[in-house]
Amino acid sequence: MKQTITEKIFSDHVGHPVFAGEIIRCNIDMVIGNDITTPISIKAFEDIGATKLANPDGFSIVLDHFIPAKDIASANQARISRDFAKKYEMKNFFDEKDMGIEHALLPEKGLVVPGDVIIGADSHTCTHGALGAFSTGMGSTDLAFAMVTGGNWFKVPESIKVVLNGKPGKYTTGKDIILEIIRMIGVDGALYQTLEFTGSTIEHLSMDDRFSMCNMAIEAGAKSGIVAYDEITKEFLVDKPLAREPKIFYSDADAVYSQILEIDVAALDPVIAYPFLPSNGHSVVQAQNDHIKIDQAFIGSCTNGRLSDLKVAAEILEGKKVHQDVRLIITPGTQKILREATKLGYIDILIDAGGVVSNPTCGACLGGYMGILGDNEVAVSTTNRNFVGRMGSRSSKVYLANSAVAAASAITGYITDPR
Repeated sequence: MKQTITEKIFSDHVGHPVFAGEIIRCNIDMVIGNDITTPISIKAFEDIGATKLANPDGFSIVLDHFIPAKDIASANQARISRDFAKKYEMKNFFDEKDMGIEHALLPEKGLVVPGDVIIGADSHTCTHGALGAFSTGMGSTDLAFAMVTGGNWFKVPESIKVVLNGKPGKYTTGKDIILEIIRMIGVDGALYQTLEFTGSTIEHLSMDDRFSMCNMAIEAGAKSGIVAYDEITKEFLVDKPLAREPKIFYSDADAVYSQILEIDVAALDPVIAYPFLPSNGHSVVQAQNDHIKIDQAFIGSCTNGRLSDLKVAAEILEGKKVHQDVRLIITPGTQKILREATKLGYIDILIDAGGVVSNPTCGACLGGYMGILGDNEVAVSTTNRNFVGRMGSRSSKVYLANSAVAAASAITGYITDPR
């Protein structure tokens, strides 16, 4: 029986062929924790009397939500992870000294590679599927189990084949593709399934686009998102000190899928997800016609805080000014991205336009700090969720968009088509 790429990755890890629906015990190549969820995992680890990590080199902790600490509680929370990392001499521990949002930082460091099985106590761990790996979010106690045993239990997911056709138009990105998919199938349309992205469009999508698409697979209810290894993946990895030798897998031509979706990407406009669900998608043309006034434009997060996002924002904002009624906040995904953007002149352009650049953090995305919305405020944001109260006040509204839309909207003061 023929297999999908996801079934092949799991088969390689358990040593025999497995198929969708099977329950398996599988070794894990990389376990990822952060400053919010890892302290719960550490407590569970210690409560059962564990004294040794099963795979120390396959465990990373990235302090990225409230770092530098926003208050006493977050400072104490971070210290739990710092003390644990020091006690167990963890080599893959990242805080202020090497900052980054976990799902941007780990690919940058070469710690997640094609063919891996990856878990993290963060729902957007599915980002790493862009490298041709199986990557998914789990709970903190699941993380503790993996810390102790080196593995975990999985139900091998069915796959939805997403066939993307055509070359994207200017300012149509991976973010727009995944928002369109979520609009089509809903926030529960891919429950416990893998979104496997295929088709002629893939060769036109950068790794940044692919990371965005896989990142938001969870917003369709998916267990994971995945893009098979190709020349673009190879080029991305060529300068990385990879933690392991990549293992390359491809779906068989006659593999079994639960569903096949086809999208004409060449005809796709940038997509705006209106409040209060990522599935509430509309064309940017409609959004512009609706004349949606904004108080804040946000460019960043694990979805869209990469160098290409800062580049397009700088191109649009060069020589322009942010509207007097708008706050523009830019959050690079990692320190490396920030430094590269500075060298290329993007940061000067963004600041000259009236933007403010923060440290790498998840803070604004989840309404923690560095960009909280007040009562009845409206934001256009490159983040991944727009639930009630997601970025601050429960009466605020978040419109999800790509970075070009966010930059153009910052200039005009309302959601604007950048084309």
